[in-house]
Amino acid sequence: MFPEYRELITQLKTTDAHFIRLFEKHNVLDQKVKNMESRIEPSTHEEIEVVKKEKLLLKDQIFAILKKASA
Repeated sequence: MFPEYRELITQLKTTDAHFIRLFEKHNVLDQKVKNMESRIEPSTHEEIEVVKKEKLLLKDQIFAILKKASA
């Protein structure tokens, strides 16, 4: 996710608690979607979509932090 910000992400993961929480929550949801789509975790199509939307909101928040920090 956001390879152009790789160094900044590494830095923020060591200095910004809010960023760390967002990043970790995004990773958890990403794995959850993978598990749901591969039927490891039972779910409906609607449940998968809800998790994907939550994950997308987190990604948007992460991107906003990256843009602000790189300005």
